Amino acid sequence: MDNQLGTSPDEVQFRFREDEAVDHAAVTVDSFLDQSNATAVRIEPGDDARALLPHLDRIALVEVNFPVFGDGRGYSSARLLREAGYSGELRAVGDVLVDQVGYMRRCGFDAFAPDKPLDPENAQAAFDRWPEVYQPTTDGRVPIWQLRHG
Repeated sequence: MDNQLGTSPDEVQFRFREDEAVDHAAVTVDSFLDQSNATAVRIEPGDDARALLPHLDRIALVEVNFPVFGDGRGYSSARLLREAGYSGELRAVGDVLVDQVGYMRRCGFDAFAPDKPLDPENAQAAFDRWPEVYQPTTDGRVPIWQLRHG
């Protein structure tokens, strides 16, 4: 994990990728679809991530905005993109809380840019809290039932 303490909402605090970070995605889904040269897009609540599926090969960064912690639509967008084969950076931005980062990671997020920086020790504890999982995940971990029963 690359732990970069963000000083503004647009800066990445935690990143689980080896490639070079992509700049902030200022292009909305609608604007992205109207352009042929955009490589980064920002999904807002209510946007349909399925509109991006035909363009996954040219997208380097997808930011998913969480304007309030209780809005979980971004989890669905992340999982949909990962299950469709998206391998670029998937960044959670906005009202990202330490209680959520472990679950976000399981849905496929590999970068986090919270509005308010998270305590690094608390965040690491959240990422490490559940070494075994019960449901299929997009982060590559094998569910415990599959480990037990082959």
